[in-house]
Amino acid sequence: MTVFAPPDTTIDAARLIVAHHLGTTPVVSASPDHAAAMRPGGAWVLNLPTTTPAVWGTGDDVLWASGEAFMICGAQGAGKTTIAHQLIRARLGLDDTVLGFPVGPGDARVLYLAMDRPAQAARAMRRIMTEPDRAALDERLRVWPGPPPADIAKHPGLLAELADAADADTLVIDSLKDAAIGLSDDEVGASYNRARQTVLAAGVEVLELHHQRKAGIGGGSPTSVSDVYGSVWLTSGAGSVLMLTAEPGDSIVEARHIKQPAADVGPLRIIHDHASGRSRLDAPVDLVDLAGRVGDGITATDAACRLFETPTPTRNQAEKARYRLDRLTETGQLRRIDGARGRGNATRWAPTVSAFGGAA
Repeated sequence: MTVFAPPDTTIDAARLIVAHHLGTTPVVSASPDHAAAMRPGGAWVLNLPTTTPAVWGTGDDVLWASGEAFMICGAQGAGKTTIAHQLIRARLGLDDTVLGFPVGPGDARVLYLAMDRPAQAARAMRRIMTEPDRAALDERLRVWPGPPPADIAKHPGLLAELADAADADTLVIDSLKDAAIGLSDDEVGASYNRARQTVLAAGVEVLELHHQRKAGIGGGSPTSVSDVYGSVWLTSGAGSVLMLTAEPGDSIVEARHIKQPAADVGPLRIIHDHASGRSRLDAPVDLVDLAGRVGDGITATDAACRLFETPTPTRNQAEKARYRLDRLTETGQLRRIDGARGRGNATRWAPTVSAFGGAA
C-alpha cells in the first residue's frame, strides 16, 4: 500500500520557491513503501567495508565519513567557510586533497546553502575559483543564497527537497544558525537532526558549519562537544566534529577532532592564506624524529606534551599519544620498550633506525 503524506501548504509553497530558483518542476512524491525500504540484517551488518569509507581522509585518518554528517565548528573568523570552500572545490573534482588529506569527488552536484552573509561568501569563494572553472561551476554547483524557504526544523523534509531539486549528492550548510531558529532548544535540535538524517538516508553527503559557545564549560577555551552551541542533538547526530580555535583573522588556527568516526586526527595546526583562500598544515610533530633525539626513547607523556603543546597533558591526551606511538610501532618506524613493573619505569618508544642510519 502506498501511503501519501498529508498536504502541507507551507512545504508546497517552498517547493515552488525552490523550483523558481533552481529551474526545476516541483513534484509532490509519495513516501516509499515501508517494506521495500528495509534491509536484511546480515547484509546491513556484515557487508560493510573493513575501513571507514571517507569523503575526506584515508585509512583510519577520516575527517568526514561517507554517510555521516560532518560539522566544522568554531568562532567567527576561524576559517570555517575557507575550509568548506576548498572541500566544495574538491567535491567538484577540481582538487584532489584538502590539508593533505584526499577528498573523493562527488558523482552529482554540490548544493551550497549560502545562508550566512552570501555576498561575503561569494567573494571568499572567488579567491579559489578562476575563469577556467566557470563551466564546472555552472554544471556541478548550485547555490541557494540567503535564508532557506522555510525553517528547516519546522519542515524536516525540506533539506531533502532542496538536495533533490538540485540533483545534489553533497549538501553544504553555511551555517546552522540560519537553517533553524532556536537551536538551543532540544525539540528544535531533534527536528533538525531528523532533517539531516533524511538527507543522509537519501545518499547525500552533508557538511555543516556551526559556531561554538563563547567560552567552554567552566569558562575555559572550547575543547569538546559540550562546547558546541545548541542542543545536544546537533552533535549527537553528527558523525564527525572538527573544532577550529583562533581569534578572528588569525592565520594560524588550531583544529581539534572532538568527535571522530575512526581514529582521532590531530590536533592540527592550520595556516590560512587569506589572499589565496587556501589552507595548509603547519609542519606536524614528527614523533619518530622526536624519539630519535632522546637517548632511550620517549614516553606517551613526552609525546603528548609536544602533540598538545602543554607541559601537563591530561590522561586522555597521553592515551591519544600512546595510540599514535603504537601505530608507528605497527608500521615498523618505532619499537616499543615496555617498562618494568614495580620499578616506576614507563614504557618508551625508540626508532627502529637511528638518526645516523644504523640499526637501533
